[in-house]
Amino acid sequence: MTVRVGVLGATGAVGQRLIQLIDPHPDFELATVTASSDSEGKSYREAAKWRVESPIPADVAEMTVHETDPEDVPSDVDLLFSSLPSSVGEAVEPAFVEAGYVVSSNSSNFRTDDDIPLTIPEVNADHLGLIEVQRDERGWDGALVKNPNCSTITMVPPLAALNDEFGLTDVRVSTLQAVSGAGYSGVTSMEIIDNAIPHIGGEEQKMETESQKLLGEFDGAEVQWHDADVAASCNRIPTLDGHLENVWTDTEADVTPEAAAEAMGEYPSLDLHSSPDQLIKVFEEPDRPQPRMDRMAENGMQVSAGGLRETTDGVQFNCLAHNTLRGAAGASLLNGELLLEEGYL
Repeated sequence: MTVRVGVLGATGAVGQRLIQLIDPHPDFELATVTASSDSEGKSYREAAKWRVESPIPADVAEMTVHETDPEDVPSDVDLLFSSLPSSVGEAVEPAFVEAGYVVSSNSSNFRTDDDIPLTIPEVNADHLGLIEVQRDERGWDGALVKNPNCSTITMVPPLAALNDEFGLTDVRVSTLQAVSGAGYSGVTSMEIIDNAIPHIGGEEQKMETESQKLLGEFDGAEVQWHDADVAASCNRIPTLDGHLENVWTDTEADVTPEAAAEAMGEYPSLDLHSSPDQLIKVFEEPDRPQPRMDRMAENGMQVSAGGLRETTDGVQFNCLAHNTLRGAAGASLLNGELLLEEGYL
């Protein structure tokens, strides 16, 4: 079965990554691309300032860019991937869902709404059950599914592994986030070269709330958020790609670094096209993971961990993921694959 898909906000950084990932995909056929009214009517090659390391797909380059409006998207498109700015997505995405489209979105709007699935497929695939709740409550014919923030998605799989085995009570995280997380024009070279910026607007709150929802339990009607206390400090550093995070946890049961490493390394992946064979790789070397060395592991879809040390009430560890692949475009794509696998398309 080939699924016809579209990309909303296709000319931006995450939109370009989605194009790169969709073009060779065995199950998805790119049928339409949208952007702002400034790009409407142009070829994708003209509208997108292509910055991905692989060449722009030849067939996509000549596609006509449409305005991001349900009336401009073909009705036979089965799935839309959204990389819209959250301010745009908040207004536009519900219109597409009301028109009957299924939307897998990377935008931050609606992520913590009670009836919107916020999913990392390997961690909480069952939260897709909220689709039936949102359809009943909102009268939508389509569906809206979100993936979490790129920094959240880096630490939650290791946290899920620890929570399943030992129970989490407290999480503290300090991030070292790549400049690509701010988009192509988000951080100027004069700001970041020879520097580190100890603030990323709204990032701490996203990590603190989204992780509690992701680790929560779905009871068939709602998600009971996890009650672990989560606190985050987010920092921008001059790496291109790959968010590195230092995490401290307190657990209900006693845990050693060796037991934590085993739980993380054995945490199951899924049999989806974009899933890594091993979701979490745990390094024994004390100086790994590192962004330049490890961000592209398993095509950028693996989470790496290391630096495990025992603390008074739990363990400390470092974790890393590619922020525009595992943390953004790849996360939306993986949610699309899960929607297909679970029969929502």
